[in-house]
Formats: sequence, C-alpha cells, structure tokens
Amino acid sequence: MKFKTVVKLSAVGAASAFLLAACGNQSRESSSKYINWQTSSQLPTLDASKATDNLSFAMLNNSNEGLLVNAKDNKVNPGVAKSYDVSKDGKTYTFHLRHSNWSNGKPVTAKDFVYGWQRTVDPKTASQYSYLFDHVQNADAIGKGKAPVSSLGVKADGDYTLVVTLTQPQSYFKYLVTMAPFLPQSEAVVNKYGSSYGTNSDDMVYNGPFKMTGWKGTNDTWTLQKNNKYYNASKIKVAGVKYSVEKDANTALNQYETGAADESFLSGAQQVGKYKGSKELSSPKVASTFYLEFNEKKNPELKNANLRKAISLAVNRKEYTDHTLGDGSIPAVGYVSPGMSKRNGKDFTADAGTTSGVSYNLSEAKKLWAKGLKEVGKKSVNYAVLSDDTDAGKKTTEFLETALNKLPGLKVSAQNVPFKTRLTRSQNGQFDLVVSAWGADFPDPISFLSLFTSDASYNNGKWKNAQYDQLVNAAETKDSNNAAKRWDDLVKAEQILMNDQGIAPLYHQVQPQVVKPRVHGVQYFATGSPIDFRDATLSKK
Repeated sequence: MKFKTVVKLSAVGAASAFLLAACGNQSRESSSKYINWQTSSQLPTLDASKATDNLSFAMLNNSNEGLLVNAKDNKVNPGVAKSYDVSKDGKTYTFHLRHSNWSNGKPVTAKDFVYGWQRTVDPKTASQYSYLFDHVQNADAIGKGKAPVSSLGVKADGDYTLVVTLTQPQSYFKYLVTMAPFLPQSEAVVNKYGSSYGTNSDDMVYNGPFKMTGWKGTNDTWTLQKNNKYYNASKIKVAGVKYSVEKDANTALNQYETGAADESFLSGAQQVGKYKGSKELSSPKVASTFYLEFNEKKNPELKNANLRKAISLAVNRKEYTDHTLGDGSIPAVGYVSPGMSKRNGKDFTADAGTTSGVSYNLSEAKKLWAKGLKEVGKKSVNYAVLSDDTDAGKKTTEFLETALNKLPGLKVSAQNVPFKTRLTRSQNGQFDLVVSAWGADFPDPISFLSLFTSDASYNNGKWKNAQYDQLVNAAETKDSNNAAKRWDDLVKAEQILMNDQGIAPLYHQVQPQVVKPRVHGVQYFATGSPIDFRDATLSKK
C-alpha cells in the first residue's frame, strides 16, 4: 500500500505513520479513556474500494472487519467469518459467517461481501486495488469490460454463507480477505450517499470494533469511537482513539513530552538518540520500500536505461539513511523488503542479490549519464523531484536535489506537496521523478513485484519489460502450485527490475516511536493494515 514520506514514519512512509497524540495535561492523560494518536498526513478516504494508502487502510480496518483479520506471526484469525473451508483443488473457499451488525443496527450478510467485492472490481469504480481480485473467477474479464460485474466468482448461499471461486489456487488468498478492498459494503448505504460515500465519517456505516466520527473530509482531527454494535464490543476496553494530524516531528514530540500525547513518532538521529535505552522507545517493523520512480511517459528520454541507472548510481543511500533520516532505516538492498519472505531458510533479497540496482558510484553515474544523453540526443534536461511536504519529504528532496545535480546536464528542483496531492499527481502521471513507497499488503514478494507489470495500476512511471511481465504472470498462474518454481520466477523478476533500473529503491523504513507506559496492547503489523487497536487497554500509570 502507499505510504507517506514523513520522517519516518509511515512514509508511503517516511515519518512514522501513526502517532499517539493526546488530550492535555498529565491528570487528563491518566484518567482519559481514550488513546490519543497523531498522524503526519491528512486522511484521504474511507471508501474501501478507493483507498490506496496506509492511513486509510488503518482507519478502515479499525472501523470495519473483513472475513478474517490479521494476527501475529503472519497468521490470520476469524473475523466476520467464524470459519472457512477450502476445496481440495484450492479453488473454492466457503466462508461461514457469524451473525453481526452494522453500526446502524442492520445485519451484515454474505450479500454485503458480494456487493463490496463487485463494486471494487467494477471498472466504473476505478479502484487501484482491483488487481488483488485477479484470481477470483471472471475478475479480469470484468475489469476489461468483457463480462458483467454479476459474473464475479463470489456468491451468497443464504445470508451467512459466502462461496468464492478462484481461477487457480492462490496460496496467500487468506491474507487478501483481511484487507480493505475485501471488506463488506452496504449497497443501501452506498446508494444513499452516492458521491459523498467515504468522503466523511457521517456518510458511512461500520461493522468493526470502532466507528469513525468527526471527520469532515479535510479536517485534521477525528475519532475512532468504540462501536457498541460490534459483535465483540464487550472485548473492546478503550472508549476510542482520538486522532490529530501533526506534520512537524518536533511539534509532535513536544506534544508527547508535555503530556498532551500518548505517543510520538521520532524523526532523525537526535530524536531517536534521546530515547535510546528507554522502555518507551519501540521500532515496529514495516515491510516497506521507498523508491524513486521515473515518468517515462511524460519524459520519453527516461526510457533510456543508462539515464535511469545514472540517477540511481548518483544516490548515496547509506549517507542518506545515516545522516538525512538517521532513524534506523536501512539502505535499500533491492525492491522487495528484506525479512519478509524466506524459502529454505534464505531471505528473498539474498536470493535475488540485486546490488547493481542500489549501488552508489558517482564516477560511473556521470559516464552513464553522458552516454544516455547522447543516445537520446539531448545535452541537458530539467526535472522536478516530487515528494510529500513533511519533514522527511522535504529532507529527502533536498538530499536528492544535491545528489542529482552533480550529474552534468541535469538540473533538479524539489517539489513538496501534501500527501494526498502527491498520491493524486503520481496516479495521474503529473511528475518527472517522484519519491514513492510501498508497504507489502501480505507476506509474499508478489505484493511488491506485481506493481510493475506493464498494465499495473500502480506503475505510474510506465516502465515496461515483457520478460518481467511473463515471470510475474507465471508465478500467479502455471507455477502457482509449485513453490520452488514460483520462488524462482519472482527472484528473476526482481533481478530484471533492478538490472534495468525500472525504479531506484532508496531505503527500507523502520518506525521509531515513543509510547506512554499507560498504553498497552496496540498491535503493529509489517504487512497489511499497519495498526490495530482492538486489543488496546489503558492503565492509570
């Protein structure tokens, strides 16, 4: 999913995506039944079919519930589905739903899942996450306008049985159904609110442990309020989570240190060092990668691999992570994040071994740049580097501006805009170079690699490679049931992406933050929705 570039996090992710922010003085902090949490960017949407970023996913997955929910150690727990069965051929999933309700008191039924899934794959919705349904029967044909939405392989067998038919086995399907695009949606509510659905907290309905209140669509505060209609409401121990937007890392930390916030993200070596050794410091792992994307459609000369490689080689990633971020993030070792997927005890990044796509060599960069300019018949080019308007985003563009302007004939300028605007411009191809980030939606390399096939909705730079497309397709089709071949397909795809410099990975993030001792039980996940408050509790200390 998309991250925001803040100073770590959640960057699309750079500056810790989620911060606990607060309610006031120490006495209020101790007695409050609410967790107070900050985030570094505005909330883009509550429409499960249109969400693309980690903040929207976090809000949706705390205020709604899918068939299954994320659990520790890459496991899943029952959600609305109390159990499920899988056919011997791996192509049919039958989910047995519990009796539960929406926040308006109406029952959540299998038909709500059918409608939600159909709405997401409907081309009219223009969901960027519809590609996740590609294994569901007829999803691809529907997306191409060659089959009716009603033909999607998901059916309600009565009110509380949902039957899903896949075109071929998909080993990670159980993880997909925990995600926002697979949430149930009330057709009556969507029709009632029309174009305003998902654009504010009132024009919505919720079936999760919390419901959203106070979000008008553009304001900087809102609340995840305990949902008393939730089937497991008795297990939710906090009154809610009060969110506020704070882009400036120093201001956020001041809120924490004065008792006006329960948590704060930490930005840079100074802030992280200040809390070194403290029990309040934590760094939840995130399977994410920040990378530089080249717009080959807007700037055709960037189809030249030598120019792309030169730009990548001009970036000293270790200097960037050590001195610009300084928060424990590590220089990119490739596109797929390390520590997420292993086979026979070996990490995916070790098997791929694509150091050529993430190395620093300014001398070689200058040679390739001169060669590339000659090949495309240009003496100079001017590019803007687009990123977020957060602390980390601004520091990142400043660093890249300095590094890339060392290439003779290249003039780079910084362009920093709000997170929501950056997402829109990226999706619409309104950029030269853009700092993007991706957090894995599920613990499999395909969650990263599927983004850069030729027709992928997130391939904003329009890089294309036929062999890459073939390998990713093979991993999802003919080799989907052969673990060894599938792994080899994905390793080769990663190598092609890096060797051709389809993108330039920058770093893999961490989320340094400090949390008040009174807050317990907040769950963080490296993939999928980044945070879960359903088991959170508050003590008086």
